[in-house]
Amino acid sequence: MSAAVLPAAAAPGTTEGPKHPGASSALHSLRAPVTDENFYFVMADRFSNGSTANDQGGLGPDPMVSGFDPARKGFYNGGDLAGLLNKIDYIQGLGTTSIWLTPSFKNKAVQPEDKSAGYHGYWITDFTQIDPHLGTNDELKALIDAAHARGMKVYFDIITNHTADVIGYEEGARKGYVSKDAVPYKTADGQEFDDRDYAGTGSFPELDATTSFPYKPVLDESEKDLKVPAWLNDPTLYHNRGDTTFAGEDAYYGDFFGLDDLFTEHPTVVEGMKDIYKTWIGDFGVDGFRIDTMKHVNNEFWQEFGPDVLAYAKEQGKEEFFMFGEVFDATKSFTSQFTTRNQMQAVLDFPFQDAARNFASKSQDTRNLATFFAGDDWYTDADSNVYQLPTFLGNHDMGRIGSFIAADNPGSDDAEQVARDRLAHELMYFSRGNPVIYYGDEQGFTGPGGDQDARQTLFASKVPEYLDDDLLGTDATHAQDNFNTGHPLYAKISELAALTKEHPALRDGAHQHRYASEGAGIYAFSRTDAEDQREYVVALNNSEQAQTAEVPTYIAKRNYTRIYGDAAAETKTSEDGKLTVTVPPLSAVVYESSGRIPHSKAAPGVVLQEPAAAPGDNGRLNVTADVDGSSFYEVTFEAKTAGGNWEPIGTDDTAPYQVFHDVAGFDAGTAVEYRATVLDNGGHTATSQTRSANVPAPVLTLQKPEEGSSVKGMVELSATADPEKASHSVSFERSVAGGEWTAVGSDASSPVYSATDDVSSLADGTEVKYRASMSGPGFTVASGVRTVTVGDAPQPDSVTVAGSLNQAMGCAEAWQPACTQAMMALDPADNIWRLTVDLPAGKYEYKAALNGGWDENYGDGGQFNGPNLVLDHPGGPVTFRYDNGTHVLSAVYASQQPGAVAAAGSMNSELGCTADWEPACDQAQLVLDPADLVWKLSVPDLPAGSYEFKAALNRSWDVSYGAGGASPGANIAFEHDGGPVTFRYDHFNHVITAG
Repeated sequence: MSAAVLPAAAAPGTTEGPKHPGASSALHSLRAPVTDENFYFVMADRFSNGSTANDQGGLGPDPMVSGFDPARKGFYNGGDLAGLLNKIDYIQGLGTTSIWLTPSFKNKAVQPEDKSAGYHGYWITDFTQIDPHLGTNDELKALIDAAHARGMKVYFDIITNHTADVIGYEEGARKGYVSKDAVPYKTADGQEFDDRDYAGTGSFPELDATTSFPYKPVLDESEKDLKVPAWLNDPTLYHNRGDTTFAGEDAYYGDFFGLDDLFTEHPTVVEGMKDIYKTWIGDFGVDGFRIDTMKHVNNEFWQEFGPDVLAYAKEQGKEEFFMFGEVFDATKSFTSQFTTRNQMQAVLDFPFQDAARNFASKSQDTRNLATFFAGDDWYTDADSNVYQLPTFLGNHDMGRIGSFIAADNPGSDDAEQVARDRLAHELMYFSRGNPVIYYGDEQGFTGPGGDQDARQTLFASKVPEYLDDDLLGTDATHAQDNFNTGHPLYAKISELAALTKEHPALRDGAHQHRYASEGAGIYAFSRTDAEDQREYVVALNNSEQAQTAEVPTYIAKRNYTRIYGDAAAETKTSEDGKLTVTVPPLSAVVYESSGRIPHSKAAPGVVLQEPAAAPGDNGRLNVTADVDGSSFYEVTFEAKTAGGNWEPIGTDDTAPYQVFHDVAGFDAGTAVEYRATVLDNGGHTATSQTRSANVPAPVLTLQKPEEGSSVKGMVELSATADPEKASHSVSFERSVAGGEWTAVGSDASSPVYSATDDVSSLADGTEVKYRASMSGPGFTVASGVRTVTVGDAPQPDSVTVAGSLNQAMGCAEAWQPACTQAMMALDPADNIWRLTVDLPAGKYEYKAALNGGWDENYGDGGQFNGPNLVLDHPGGPVTFRYDNGTHVLSAVYASQQPGAVAAAGSMNSELGCTADWEPACDQAQLVLDPADLVWKLSVPDLPAGSYEFKAALNRSWDVSYGAGGASPGANIAFEHDGGPVTFRYDHFNHVITAG
C-alpha cells in the first residue's frame, strides 16, 4: 500500500511467495481477515434508553447545560450503552457480526454557538472516558464482553481530525479561513515555514501561540484544562486558521463549524492519537475503528497511524483488527488512494452507495452498475483490495435509503418502496464488500433528509419532526418503540445474512460481471470461491416488469439450483455456458451450480498491454493483462525498477484483469518494468512478456480564476499538482491583451499553490490569460491557460431558454431562440437572468441561447455549444436561472426551497428581535418571491454601524450559509451608513447579500 514497490512478502491466501528474485509469482487474490462482516451501525443516544439515571449526564436539568432534551432532534434523547446491551438479541437477530458505534467518548454537552448538543459524539473533550450520557467505561467493557461471548465484534467510530470547540481567537469566534500563502506559519522565533516540509519526519519547529498562527488562540480560564489527555490543551497543537469551506487547502487546515482542528502534521499529535486508541484496544478489547473525516487529514498522518496501530492490535492478539475510514467522495480513483498510497486497510464505499441508489431506487441503466464494478481494481494492491470495503446504503450524515427511495419515486406506494428497499439490500449483501445496516433501516425509517433528520430513535420519540415521518412496510410511527423483529425489512435482512453465512462465496467469493441490460432490467454477476470452485449466479432486476436474460457462466451444460428468490427451482446452462434466468420485478434471484468448475488442462495465454497513466490519478500506472479462455483465473502483477527484484503489486480474480500501480513515490521518468502471471483453477501458471513504462510527469491544473470569468482588483490564482509532493514549487504567469508572458509570483506551500495578481491598472474589457508551471526531477510541466476579462462581465442583449419546451411556453414552435415568451429578465441586484413559467409535466431538453440566435449558446455545465440540458418536470411552475459569468443555466423549484430563511446577525436587535444572532426571530425572516425564487427582506431604516450576518435556514442554526455561500461559512461583514437595506438570499448558490 505504499507509493513505491513494496518488498516481496507472502500475503494471506497466497499459493507461494517468490522462489527467487527472478521467479514469477502465482498468488491467490487476497482475502484479508475481514471480508465477511455484517455491520450494524448505531448511534447509542438514538437506539434504546436502558437507564434514565444517566439521561442528563450528571449535569442537571437545564438542557442548555446537560444537552438532554428528548423533544429536540439536536439534543441528547436518552439512549445509552445499557440500552444496547439490553437489546443485543435484537441486533444479533439481524445476522449482525459487528456492532459499530458512533463516537462514544465524553463530549462537550452543548456548544452554545450551535444551540445543539453533542449527542452524536463528534465534539470530544475526553478521549479516555465514555460520555456520561451513554454510561461508563465499565458498561462499555460489559457490552464488548457480551458481544464477544456471542461471537460478535465491537467497532469504535474514532476522530483524529478535531476536538470540541474550546479554543477561541483574540480576533473573534469562528473566523473565516486564512490561507497559508496569505499568512504562513511562523516558528517561535519568527521564521516562516511550511508544515508540509516536516509532516512525517518526526520533527517539527517550536511554535508560540502568540506569534505562530494567523489567529491568536485563546482559552477560557474555565476550559484551559478541559481536554484529556492533557496534551490536547496546548493551543499550538491546532491549525488555528479559521473555519473551513471544505474545499482546497482549508479542507485540511480549517475548523469544522468551529471545532478545534488538530495539527496532524505535528509528531506530538500523531503519537498522541496513536497512544489514545491503542489504550482502547489493549484495555477494552475494541475490535476495530471507523475513522471519521479521513480525507481532511494529511497523508503522512495515515502512513504512520495505520500501520502502527494495526501492529499494536496484532500484538494484543487481535489478528482480525480492522480499520476503515470515512472518505466522503464517490470517485474510486480518489477514495482508493487511502488504501494504497496511505496504507490504510479500507475505506467506506461511498461510490457503492451512489451506484446502489441509482440502480435500486432510480432504476437507472444497469450498464452503469457494470461500469461501477469494473472499477473495483482501483483498490487492488499487494495487501488490500475491494473485498475489504464496508458497503452501505445511507448513513447519519447523508440520510437513509428509505428517504432516498421516497424522494426518487414520488407518488409510489408503500409496496413499491419496500420492494426497492429490499432490492438495494439484496445488491449490498450479494455483491463484494462488508454490508452495513444503519440502525432503523431495518424498521423502514425514512426522514426528509440527512444529519439530524436521519437520526430518529428506535425507542418511542418525543421529537415533533420525527413523529410525522412515514415508515416503510408498517403502520407504526415514531411515537412507539420500533424493535419489531417481524418487520418485513428486518426479516429480509436476517434472511440475507443467514443465506450468505450458509454460502460464504456470496460474501467474499470473486465477483465477476456477467450481464447488464440496456436501460432498466437485469444486472447479473457471479460469485466464486477460489478453493471451493462452485459458481453462484446472482441476477437482480431493477425494472417494474419481469425480465429474462441469458447470463454467461463458467460451466456449460450444467444444472443450477435456485437458492434465493422467486424463479424456476432448477435451470441448466446451454452448450455455450449461458444460464437463462427470469427475474420478477424489483427483486433478485440466486442460483448455485450443481458441481465445481471443471479444471483447466493447461494454463491460458496471458499478454500484458502497454502500461499507461491512470485517468483520474496521475500518480498511478494502469497495468492490464489479456487472458485467453473463460474459466476462473487469478492474475498476479509484478513490478521492478532498474537493478531491483520482481515484487507483487496485486492479484486480480475478475476479468478484465488489471491493477493501478502507485508510482507517486518515484521521480518522473523512472523506468518501471511489469509482468503478469496467470494461475488457473487447475494450478497451472503462465507468465506474460514484460512491458516497461516511465513514471509520468505530474499534471498541473489551474483551479482559479474560472475560465471566462470577469475580474476586478486583486485576482486570486491557484493550482494543484497530481500527484502532490511537498517539494513542488509552482510559478504563475500572465499575458495581457495577447502580449508576452510575465511573472506574477510563485508558491511552494502545498497542497494548494496560489498567488494574487493586481489588475486594477488595466482598462475594463482587457483580456488577461494566466498559466502555471513547475519543474522537478525529470520534468517541466505547465498548466492549461485560463482567460478572463477585466471589469464587469458584459451582459448579452437577451437570453432565451430555447428547447423542446418552447411551445408549452407559448412559442410558435420548439427550439426558438427569438421567442419573447422564452426570454429571461436580468436582475440588476445580482446580475442573474431569470424566467418563471408554468409547464405541463414532461421531459424536456433545452439550452441558453444568447442575443436571439444560436451563434452563442450554452448547454450542460455552461459549456459553449454543449450538450442539451434535460428537465424531467413533474408539472407546475419552474424558474430558470442563468449566470452569464459561468454560463450555467439551471431549473429550480419552489419545492426545493427551505421552510424559512433568516438574516441572522449582529443587527437582529436593531430589527426588533430580543437578541442578536436569532435565527427564529420573526423580524429577521426573509420572504420568498415566487416570481424569481429569491428570498428578500427590506428594512426601511437600519441604523448606521458595522454588522456581521449569515443566512440561517428553517429558524435554527442546523443549516447556515456565510461568505461566498459556504456552509457554515465565515460571517459576512456589512458596513452600513444608515437608512434602508435589502437582504437577498438565493438558495441555488446559498449566497446572502445586503445592499
